[in-house]
Amino acid sequence: MLFSSFRKPAAEPAGQAPIAPIAPLPDARRVVGTLAQQASTLGREAAEVRGVLDDSHKSATAQGAAVQALAQQVQQVLRSQTAIGEETELGLKAVAQVDQAVHAVGIEVAGIVETLHQVADAAGQITQIALQTRLVAFNASVEAKRAGEAGRGFGVVADAVKDLAGQVESSSKEIMGTVSQLDSRIAALSREITRQDSSKQQPGQGSGAVHPGGQPGAVHRALAAVTQGVHRILAASQQSREVCGGLDGQITTIDAEMRRTTTALTSALNRTEVFLRVSENLIETVAECGIETEDTPYILAAQQTAGQITKLLEDAIRTGTISQQDLFDDQYRPIIGTNPAQHTTRFIGVADRLFPQVQEKVLGLSGKVVFCIAADRNGYIACHNQKYNHAQRSGDVAWNTANCRNRRIFNDRTGLASARNQRPFLLQTYRRDMGGGNFVVMKEAAAPIAVGGRHWGGLRLAFKF
Repeated sequence: MLFSSFRKPAAEPAGQAPIAPIAPLPDARRVVGTLAQQASTLGREAAEVRGVLDDSHKSATAQGAAVQALAQQVQQVLRSQTAIGEETELGLKAVAQVDQAVHAVGIEVAGIVETLHQVADAAGQITQIALQTRLVAFNASVEAKRAGEAGRGFGVVADAVKDLAGQVESSSKEIMGTVSQLDSRIAALSREITRQDSSKQQPGQGSGAVHPGGQPGAVHRALAAVTQGVHRILAASQQSREVCGGLDGQITTIDAEMRRTTTALTSALNRTEVFLRVSENLIETVAECGIETEDTPYILAAQQTAGQITKLLEDAIRTGTISQQDLFDDQYRPIIGTNPAQHTTRFIGVADRLFPQVQEKVLGLSGKVVFCIAADRNGYIACHNQKYNHAQRSGDVAWNTANCRNRRIFNDRTGLASARNQRPFLLQTYRRDMGGGNFVVMKEAAAPIAVGGRHWGGLRLAFKF
C-alpha cells in the first residue's frame, strides 16, 4: 500500500529493554511522484522498444515478401530456361533435317546435271545428222538440176530438205547453248549445296560441282554456323539453369531464415505488448491514487472535453439537428481518388460544425499537446484539428499522410483502444511516426464519449513527454 498510518509503539515487556519506535514512512506524495516518474520512464522505454520491434517486424515481413517474390521469379526463369533448352534441342534436330534435305537436293541436282549432259550429247548428234542431211540435200539438188525438166520436182524436195536440215542444225546449236548455261548455273548451285566433295567427281555430277580444296558448300557452311550458334545457346541455357538452381536453393534457405526471424520478431512484439501494457497500467494506477502527477492535467482535460462533446451531441439529437441513427452511422463510404483513403459518414456535417470549438481550445493547454480529437468507436476521425484538416493533394501521398488526417480511420492499437475505452480514462504510451524517419514518443489520455447512454467513441488527447 502507498498510504499507511503511523504505528504506535507496543507496550514494553517486563524485564526487557525498550523497543525503538518504528520510523514513519516517507512522505506519500514524494513516493507517488517518484513512482510516477519511474513509471513514465518505463513506459517511454517500453514504447521505444515496441516501436523499434514493430519497425523491424514490418521490415522483415516486407523483406520476406520480397524474397518470396524473388523465388517465384527465379522459378519462372528456371521454367523459361528449361523451355529454351527444349526448343534449342528441337532447333538442332530441325537444322539436321534441313542439312539432310539440302544434301538430298544436292544429289538430285547432280542427277539433273547428268541429264543435261545427255541432252547436250543428243543435241550434238542431231546437229551432226542435220549437217549430213544438208550435204545430202545439196548433192541431190545439184543432180536434179543436171536432170533438167525431169529432175525439177526432185530438186524442189531437195531444197526443202536442205532448208529443214539447216533449221534443225540451228535449233540444236541453240539447245546446246542453253544446256551449257544451265549446266554452269546448276553446277554453281551444286557447289553451294554440296556437303563435302571428294578428290574425285562423284557419279552424276558435272565438272563444275567439284569444290576447290574439298570445302563444304555455302549452304552447309551456313547450316554449320547455325548449328554452332544453337549449341552455344543450349550450353548457355544449361549454365543458366545451373546458376538459377543454385540461386533457388539459396533463396529457399534465406526465405526459411526470414520466416524464423519474422516469427521471432512477432513473438518479441507480442511480449513487448504485455510489457507496455504493464507500464501503462502502472501509470494509470499512479494516476488513480488521487495525488496529482504530471499526467493529471491532461487526463482531466480529456475527461472534460469528452463531457463537452457528449453534451453537444446530445443537444444536436434533442433539437433534431441529427438523428441518433445517423450519429452512430458506421457505413464508411470511400472518397474516390484519396490516398491515404478517406471516407464519409452521415455525421461528418455535425462533427465539422461542433467539434472544432471544443478540440481547438485544448491545444492551448500546453506546448506538449500534439492533438485533441474525437473518434467514433471504430477509430474514425470525422474532424481533426484544423492544422490537419487540409484537402488532399493529388499524387502527394507523403504530404497527404501528414496534413490530411480527417475523414480517416485510425484502427491501430492505440487508436482503437482509445476509441473503445469505456473506463473513466485510459492512459497509453506509444511512438508516433512524424515522417521522414522521425519518431516521437507520446502519451495519450482518452475518455469515453457516450450519447444517450450509448457508447459513441472516445476523446483522444495526445501529448509529448
